[in-house]
Amino acid sequence: MVFADRVDAGRRLATLLSGFRDLAPVVLGLPRGGVVVAAEVARAMGAPLDVIVVRKLGVPFQPELGMGAIGEEGVRIVADDLVRRCRVAAADLAGIEARQRTELERQARLFRGDRLRRPLAGRTTILVDDGIATGSTARAACQVARAHGAARVVVAVPVAPPEAAAELNAVADEVVCLFTPRWLGAIGQYYRDFSQTSDEQVVALLGAERAEPVRERPW
Repeated sequence: MVFADRVDAGRRLATLLSGFRDLAPVVLGLPRGGVVVAAEVARAMGAPLDVIVVRKLGVPFQPELGMGAIGEEGVRIVADDLVRRCRVAAADLAGIEARQRTELERQARLFRGDRLRRPLAGRTTILVDDGIATGSTARAACQVARAHGAARVVVAVPVAPPEAAAELNAVADEVVCLFTPRWLGAIGQYYRDFSQTSDEQVVALLGAERAEPVRERPW
């Protein structure tokens, strides 16, 4: 399965999520690319859209390989076995985490501006990304959503390896995925257009959503 771009992936993913519409969910995109997918899901469901800011902790010599992730509210996940296998020193891990914490705080300020975070208490929360490799970032996002009182946490992605999707069931109430290839490779190979999403695009999507009335059920 190959998607034209993140918009196409979001529209296709929304078809699998239609059953959640009556639960008045909040849709949260993981920046940056996940917000583009999430915007299409939220639009199709008539649900409010927000961002959930998490940052991957990449292995020093292979940054795309996540050895953990951090999120708002002090959430921190580290795959100790991977850290040991890659021989990442404690000082290197601390340095990576400090840099990513700075970027996390910058993104949270930039993407939300003066807007309040969407309240999650007692609600179904759908966490959307443009794909999952190891699942560490999505796990952190689940913990952040629960820290804000989400009653039900659903992870929804266009593509993920079966083992990562299965492991997410330990922290999410449900995982929805369009395609689970046995050998994942790079997320980008499942998109014809996987160009980088800019901060400005994320801000524009979130701002446009707040400017339009959300057609959700009263809560």
